[in-house]
Amino acid sequence: MLKNWYVFLLLSISWELLELVLPFEFAIETWDNKFADVVVNCIGFYLGIMLHDKSQSNGQNSEFGKV
Repeated sequence: MLKNWYVFLLLSISWELLELVLPFEFAIETWDNKFADVVVNCIGFYLGIMLHDKSQSNGQNSEFGKV
């Protein structure tokens, strides 16, 4: 399971930068929206880590299996 914030932020920001050059309608958005995307991604990443750690500490099997 990915728990490295540096790798996560690199991937998240890289995707937003890639959207600047993609020739698709979905990639056209304001800088405010790009920033909000990264913030929401961070919140989701944090919650995912917390939920995964909580399920592991309770002795439950992970939905994604052992890594």
